Amino acid sequence: MTGIQLWFAEFCDLFHQSFIREDRYKLLISGVGVTVKVSLLAVFIGILIGMLVAMCNLSKRKLIRAIGGIYTDVIRGTPSVTQLMVIYFVIFATVDLDKWIIAAIAFGVNSGAYVSEIIRGGILSVDHGQTEAGRSLGLNAFQTMTRIVIPQAVKNIFPALCNEFIVLIKETAIVGYVGLMDIQKAGDFIKSATYKAPMPLFGTAVIYYVLIKILTLTLRQVENHLRKSDAR
Repeated sequence: MTGIQLWFAEFCDLFHQSFIREDRYKLLISGVGVTVKVSLLAVFIGILIGMLVAMCNLSKRKLIRAIGGIYTDVIRGTPSVTQLMVIYFVIFATVDLDKWIIAAIAFGVNSGAYVSEIIRGGILSVDHGQTEAGRSLGLNAFQTMTRIVIPQAVKNIFPALCNEFIVLIKETAIVGYVGLMDIQKAGDFIKSATYKAPMPLFGTAVIYYVLIKILTLTLRQVENHLRKSDAR
């Protein structure tokens, strides 16, 4: 056998051991489902928290601003893995919830601090004259914010929110610390079972890359649609 044929044979053998034998590929498929579930719920929670905290940070009341500032400072100043462990093993230790939901809450709380800054910056980017125009039309502060300011801010902050979603998917690779079988944990399990590290590691890297590439292209299409609608 030539060198290339020998290499190909070894590659096929490693591939079979890592993914085909004992249906180990099913672990990765299941891991993709866990990663997607956690990420989707986390981004939803993160946006809700982010909007609330952004309003706190923009409030004219010092106490409310202080609360929003402390939350943002603490969350951004501590590692996400530490936050996950605290929320899972301390805050929700006695609560009967699925592991993936608790993990999603932890990542949502973490993401909310970053989303709040994105939203705050987007709102501040809208010309103040827009707010004055809304108030002159008889709208109250809440109506002006929801009907005039936020719709304009969404188009400004959408690319940054998309980037936060992509980062969030990659950050969920630490959910194995609380016993969830996500993509990374499935790869680690295969590595331990086969004692072969390269194939599981490259396999998980490829899956993450494809997943994020699909998400990036999808979000880019949405962004282009928003730009076209804005140009009309």
